[in-house]
Amino acid sequence: MLSDPIAALATPPGRSAIAVVRLSGDGAFDVAARVVPAFRPAPRLAQLAAFVASDGAPIDRGIVTVFPAPHSYTGEDTVEFSCHGGLLAPLRLLEALHAAGARAAAPGEFTRRAVLNGRLDLLQAEAVGDLIDATAPAQAGRALAQLDGNLSSRIAQLRSALVELQALLGYEIDFPGEDDGPVAPERIAAARDEVAARIDRLLATAPAGERLREGALVVLAGRPNAGKSSLFNALLGSERALVTEIAGTTRDAIEAHTSFFGWPVRLVDTAGLRDTDDRIERMGVETSRRWLESADLVLHCVETGAEAPSDGLPPARTLTLRTKSDLPAPEGEGIPVSAVTGDGLEVVRRAVAEHLFGARAALADLEPGLSRARHREALARARAELEDARPHFGPEGDAVLASHHVRLATLALDELVGVVDIEEVLDRVFRDFCVGK
Repeated sequence: MLSDPIAALATPPGRSAIAVVRLSGDGAFDVAARVVPAFRPAPRLAQLAAFVASDGAPIDRGIVTVFPAPHSYTGEDTVEFSCHGGLLAPLRLLEALHAAGARAAAPGEFTRRAVLNGRLDLLQAEAVGDLIDATAPAQAGRALAQLDGNLSSRIAQLRSALVELQALLGYEIDFPGEDDGPVAPERIAAARDEVAARIDRLLATAPAGERLREGALVVLAGRPNAGKSSLFNALLGSERALVTEIAGTTRDAIEAHTSFFGWPVRLVDTAGLRDTDDRIERMGVETSRRWLESADLVLHCVETGAEAPSDGLPPARTLTLRTKSDLPAPEGEGIPVSAVTGDGLEVVRRAVAEHLFGARAALADLEPGLSRARHREALARARAELEDARPHFGPEGDAVLASHHVRLATLALDELVGVVDIEEVLDRVFRDFCVGK
């Protein structure tokens, strides 16, 4: 495991009041002392000090905070420098740290070291990245809950149940009896069924959890001039899509991220659905169909007073909106909404949030759940191993093979939380992290 000193900017580069540079690893205090002449490794004490370059030239004056191992984010000796923001001061400070013996940190390397040093498990490390990337309160709430370890705790309980099942099978292997042996076969089978059911319940959280993390895909669809682009702009609160009175103005899909009542939404405006001889518009319609196939929810825009065409939309994933409700015409079936007056916009936002995420009383009321494909795949492997073990339970089964499959299910959970040190898994988790984290 690499533990050499690393340094990186932990705040976004650019004009700002303060920039934070992080230094961590074996020998970090020696590196810091070469850049801060008055350096004192006093634990968790903010000290005002001058920063100097390798040739002694002054760089800046700022705050130095020391975190001795193991009581730091990474579990290593860590120093954080708060200097003035902008481009020059942080850059010169980093250059001085590199000249003093620290190398540039790789993306996510600080958090990766935290995992390897036992400060976080892999699920909590992923939550750090999710919290940084969160754009809606519900995403931040779920990430904080996962960072606090509630999903890790649920996985640990499952793992404990699998280990207990292995112990029961061990008795069956080591002390076979003439009759039922020391452990009744029904008890072992019931334990397998119980842990399998718990895995199934956790797997059932994956669709909603991944949708929450990535943002639900909501697609506006309908005939040309049905008011889709106007409604798209109104729901976003900005003029993103071009709006004219000419039918077929939108030729391509336009995507934007927003939130409805704190829940993340990827809102997409699409070309009007109709048969056309215009080659470019026909390509736009084909693109619209592809978006509709992958949408979590389709908002079918139908003008107030117009007959609602089916447009081949999936009923279970479609909400009908009656656009241009400010015009004097019979409303018809659907939610009336006006992009001009704003009437109905909040009703649409609430209907979308409740349809996709359920009518939760509070954003903080989030059960521990799976939020990434990696989580789902690991749990699915564990569940498949338990299913493969099923034929080997009972008087006619082979307890050794049953125990083997249960052990493989346990290893799948170990990989999920990072107990098994697999470099490929770590690379996959941390490749999208920012450098200073």
